[in-house]
Amino acid sequence: MADGIGLTHGADLARPVAGEPAPGRGQGRAKVAVLGATGYTGVELVRLLMGHPGVEVVAATSDSHAGERLDRVFPHLRPCPIRLLPTSAPVLEAVGDAAVVFICLPHGLAMEKVPGLLEAGKRVIDFGADFRLRDDAVYQQWYGRPHACPDLLGEAVYGIPEVNRARIAGARLVANPGCYPTSVILALAPLAGWPGVEWSAVVADCKSGVTGAGRSPSQGTHYPEVNDSLRPYNVAGAHRHVPEMEQELESLVGGPVRVAFTPHLVPMSRGMLSAVYLRCRPVPSVEELQAAYRRRFEGEPFVEVLEPGELPATAHVRGTNRCHLAVTVDGRTGTVVVFSAIDNLGKGAAGQALQNLNVMMGWPEDTGLQAPGLFP
Repeated sequence: MADGIGLTHGADLARPVAGEPAPGRGQGRAKVAVLGATGYTGVELVRLLMGHPGVEVVAATSDSHAGERLDRVFPHLRPCPIRLLPTSAPVLEAVGDAAVVFICLPHGLAMEKVPGLLEAGKRVIDFGADFRLRDDAVYQQWYGRPHACPDLLGEAVYGIPEVNRARIAGARLVANPGCYPTSVILALAPLAGWPGVEWSAVVADCKSGVTGAGRSPSQGTHYPEVNDSLRPYNVAGAHRHVPEMEQELESLVGGPVRVAFTPHLVPMSRGMLSAVYLRCRPVPSVEELQAAYRRRFEGEPFVEVLEPGELPATAHVRGTNRCHLAVTVDGRTGTVVVFSAIDNLGKGAAGQALQNLNVMMGWPEDTGLQAPGLFP
């Protein structure tokens, strides 16, 4: 890696390392580039990177604002004198001497750029869906096109550190997960191996802020269409996050999983709340589940299992990389209900990407992500 930064591999990161000194400013800094820096996830990533003591952002791109200074496009980033290059430029020219490249582009564009980046020795964290699915046939089924580099699907590591930390540490290519799958997978991970869970009938009822739809204007995200309204979309298994959820949950469970997923658009800028329902025989007690969840996430800096009777709220994780979980039991129907709250731009996107970078670089996992949430 550039600047003499070493890597920590494998089981060394079976649990996160937190509370250790962060990389010193100007000492062993990793040079990074951001392709697509003016979308919601891209600009949130830049904001977080600016506060990271071990990172130097050396390049950023945007076709819509090529040639402009980033802090003129987004004054809240001042001072940030980076001048935006066109994303359509040759990729190696655009990223310069960056050692790690974040790709924050629409689905289908990363696969055109990743092979060249890897060949040049770069490490890549992709925000899109191009490398999240391991099966090329499944990708074609859900995205309606052949994959440009199916040989890389088996190499890409799905980037939830709480699940794949050891593999992320040594990865060249990390597929940053979708926000909905992150919230659902974290909600269910402690139940992998639990006896009697009916994995064939998981129900995920999820609500997201409007930034989850991206920054490009559309009627469906226009203020008068969204304000004072709550609506579902892509229902009845039509959402492309379904195979992503099932793939990763099946890896954890070791068998088939079927998720009935319904996303909803909520009139707020950012935040996500998921309610996940599943049946279990015999029905466990809340105390048993609470203990299992606490064991599973012990030592994790970004996942908090709330106290019995406490329920998560999106306002309590806004602007953070945290996930708040609460587990309950409806004894009358024999249903386990897990609630999961994240910031869709934080743990659901940019925050998780920075957490992945920390894992890849062998840095304390909370470096650059320690700030408390925003309230109100």
